[in-house]
Amino acid sequence: MTTLPACPKCKSTFTYEDGNLLICPECAHEWSPEIATAVASEEAGAKVFRDSAGNVLQDGDTITVIKDLKLKGSSKVVKMGTKVKNIRLVDSDHDIDCKIDGIGPMSLKSEFVKKA
Repeated sequence: MTTLPACPKCKSTFTYEDGNLLICPECAHEWSPEIATAVASEEAGAKVFRDSAGNVLQDGDTITVIKDLKLKGSSKVVKMGTKVKNIRLVDSDHDIDCKIDGIGPMSLKSEFVKKA
């Protein structure tokens, strides 16, 4: 039997699963287990990378650029809607290292992408 995490809102231990959500019967708060894992990682001190919509990013994910990004020192532009596969998360100024077809290796900030 697996133990479910306590409610992040009221800290009640009486949580239960309903489909793909966790629910607290005391305060009626609903959340996904992915968010509960991310909150636990943040509390443990590990950095959690999130996209522009708040989704948790992981190494190997596929992302989509949400805004045209001009490249410094070049006339090239990463167009909105460009899909980037197999990202690598790094703890620096730019959160994502990746390779974009037609442009090459580059770093992106997680605030300009969304998880595909």
